[in-house]
Amino acid sequence: MAMPVDDDELTFYTTEEVAEILRTTPRNITAWIREGKLHAVKVGKFYRISEKDLKEFLRK
Repeated sequence: MAMPVDDDELTFYTTEEVAEILRTTPRNITAWIREGKLHAVKVGKFYRISEKDLKEFLRK
């Protein structure tokens, strides 16, 4: 039986894209990820941030 999937869980952003959205630098985004302030998944050498996690971060 298939589980329902939230569209926010299917959209992922790079650190560069999130930096542009938040008007900061990719370095700040990476620091927030490493500090545990922003949840992300690592794909190879790169981080990806889901839309759901970005929205959660903005609510805090």
